[in-house]
Amino acid sequence: MNFDLIDSPSLLVYPSLVQKNIAEMIRMAGSVDRLRPHIKTHKTAEGIQLMQEQGIYKFKCATIAEAELLAINKAKDVLLAHQPVGVKIDRLIKLITTYPDTVFSTIVDNLEQASVINLNLAHAAISLNVYIDINVGMNRTGIAPNDAAIELYGYLQSASHLNFTGLHVYDGQHRQADSHERELACDKAFEQVYQLIKKLEQKGYERPLIIAGGSPSFSIHAKNFDRECSPGTNIFWDHGYASICPEQHFTPAVHIVTRVISKPSSNRVCLDLGHKAVASENEITKRVYFPSNTDLQPVGQSEEHLVMETEQADKYKVGDILIGIPYHICPTVALHESLIAIENDQVIGEWQVAARKRKINI
Repeated sequence: MNFDLIDSPSLLVYPSLVQKNIAEMIRMAGSVDRLRPHIKTHKTAEGIQLMQEQGIYKFKCATIAEAELLAINKAKDVLLAHQPVGVKIDRLIKLITTYPDTVFSTIVDNLEQASVINLNLAHAAISLNVYIDINVGMNRTGIAPNDAAIELYGYLQSASHLNFTGLHVYDGQHRQADSHERELACDKAFEQVYQLIKKLEQKGYERPLIIAGGSPSFSIHAKNFDRECSPGTNIFWDHGYASICPEQHFTPAVHIVTRVISKPSSNRVCLDLGHKAVASENEITKRVYFPSNTDLQPVGQSEEHLVMETEQADKYKVGDILIGIPYHICPTVALHESLIAIENDQVIGEWQVAARKRKINI
């Protein structure tokens, strides 16, 4: 491939691999009806469209901008999986009125905020579908599946402008490298959901719909046909999930291009791959993987630089190109304005990461 016209650092996306990953998601779920992919990973119109081409029509997102990008691309069913607070309530209401062909929903995890959202909807004279966000151990958001959740459920049954739709259960805490251990942990945590549903049914409520999981637990939830699945990273995949989820047969569809920009000492090379270009929340050895340059060991990173040590420094020259696979693709994509689309070693276009913005129009 001719890299002369490709600047670095840049992200390369391979649409054919994306299409294969989408097909594998559908195969694992058994039906597009059971899929509600999260678009936080790719944040692109092209990613949405490739999923729609294979029949996927329900989506999940985390920001108003992602929700609007979905609506712009005529998504039928969009879940904002981020409890709206403050001005986000007004922005969500504007989305609903601006894009009437898209059915929006969101999540709530406490009675007080549900009441605030309901009041704002009443003032706008519109209704909204809501899921109760259930905390099964992630301890990031959600309400524990106890009496408080039942009280919230009861409120939603009578709320004037909120339509209870189901339960949202995210269990991203399960990252065991052993797939059997991960499955046992996931199933054990999910027992709390079944216990909650049993109590709801005993009170005469209908059995709710369930949206469950993310990428690491996708293979587990896909085997349970009483719930929708919400994989996100799977469309692009990355080295992090490839390492802990070998039972999921996805292919990294996005690579990162970097160049050697300096050789500051006899055993070091410096790449133009700093914090601004690749996700750096993991410890330094788990930020980017170079499958063809395993001799390189990262020792330092700053905003624009990644310093690598190697006993084979002589084989590298300033200007050399290296191709890596990010450990965490989701925040890596958010650092780039666009992805360069590649097929048959040729540049065929550019995907704008439109929803990396906090605001598109609304």
